[in-house]
Amino acid sequence: MQEAWIQLQCPECEANWEANVADLSAPDSTFSCKDCGQERRLAEFMKTARDLEVLEQFA
Repeated sequence: MQEAWIQLQCPECEANWEANVADLSAPDSTFSCKDCGQERRLAEFMKTARDLEVLEQFA
């Protein structure tokens, strides 16, 4: 299986980080910011539209 990394950005505190898609859940699942604890749908943490497309391909 090929690895894919995507960029995440918290919509609340604007913290940035990368994650391996294999370690993430579906785009509609609840996700928490590792810095501020803000909870939203995982799709809302995607930094770019392309990151969301990659996530959806692996979901």
